[in-house]
Amino acid sequence: MLKSFDDNQAQRALQLARETLAIEADAIRALHERIGDDDGVARAVAVLFSCTGRVVVSGIGKSGHIGRKIAATLASTGTPAMFVHPAEAAHGDLGMVTAQDAFIAISNSGESSELMEILPVVKRMGTPLIAMTGRPGSRLAQLADVHLDISVAKEACPLNLAPTASTTVTLAMGDALAVALLDARGFKEDDFARSHPGGALGRRLLTHVRDVMRSGDAVPSVTPDVPLARALVEVSHKGMGMTAVVDQDRRPIGVFTDGDLRRLVERVQDFSTLTIRDVMHENPRRVRPEQLAVDAVAIMEEFRINQMLVVDADDRLVGALHIHDLTRAKVI
Repeated sequence: MLKSFDDNQAQRALQLARETLAIEADAIRALHERIGDDDGVARAVAVLFSCTGRVVVSGIGKSGHIGRKIAATLASTGTPAMFVHPAEAAHGDLGMVTAQDAFIAISNSGESSELMEILPVVKRMGTPLIAMTGRPGSRLAQLADVHLDISVAKEACPLNLAPTASTTVTLAMGDALAVALLDARGFKEDDFARSHPGGALGRRLLTHVRDVMRSGDAVPSVTPDVPLARALVEVSHKGMGMTAVVDQDRRPIGVFTDGDLRRLVERVQDFSTLTIRDVMHENPRRVRPEQLAVDAVAIMEEFRINQMLVVDADDRLVGALHIHDLTRAKVI
C-alpha cells in the first residue's frame, strides 16, 4: 500500500531538491576557483598523458562508484583506463597494476583503510599516484605524487553525512581530467565513434553506404527501351518504389519512381506506347559505396528524395538505398 504524500510534503521535497542543487552548484564553483590557484590539475594531466600503460582508478564505497564512472569516461575518450576495487586488489588484483600505469586513488577522508593498505605497494612499484581527497593533510594526500583537492563546504544531505556534494565534485574533477586529456591527445569525433560503435554517433560516423545498401537482384533496374508497363512490374517486385534505368554497361542514365507514376497518371491516358526512356528522370542522384551513410542522408534531405542509386568508381550500378534502409540502420 502506497503512503499518502500531502501538499506540505510535496513543497518540502521541492525545497530540498532546490537546496541540493544549489549546494552542489556552489561546490562546483568552489572547485573551479581552486583549480585557478593550483597547478595540481595540470600536473595530474601531465602524469596521465605521459603514462604508457593504463590509468588505474580505485576507491571504496561511494568513491568507488564515482571511480568506476571516471575510469569509464577516460577509457571512452582516448585514455586506456580501468577500475580496481581496493579490497580485491589486496587479494590478487593488484597484479594488474604495473610501473607503466598511473594510479588514481579516491577517498574523501583520505584515510580509507582499504586504499591505504595497497598504496605502499603501488608506490614501491614506481607507479605514479594521483590522489583525490577532501583533506589535503590526510595520509593519502601526503603519500601522493599529485593531490587534487575535492573538499566541499558541506554535503547536500540535511544531516551533512551522506556523500552528495563531495561525490558531485569528485565526478566533475574526473570529467575535467578526461576532457583535458582528450584535447591533449587530439581525440576527434572519429575516435569517439570507434569507442562507441553501438551509439548514435558511432553509427553515424562508422556506417558506410555499402553497409546498408541493397545489392544484387534486390536492386531494381531496367534498360531504356523497356515498355513502361514492364518497368512498373520491376518497381513493384523490388519494393523500393523506383527503378534505375541503365545502359548496356550498367551505368545509370535515369530513374523512375512511384511519385513519377502518380504525376504521369494525371496527364497521360494511354501508357501502352511509352517506354521507360520517355518518362524517366535523367542524371539521377547517386552515391558511392565507400561514402558515409550520413552523406546519403544529407543528399536525400537536400533534394527531398527517398531513394538513391549506388555506383562504383566506373559509375556502374552496384546498389540502391531507400530512406527506410537508413532508418532501420539507425543512421537517422
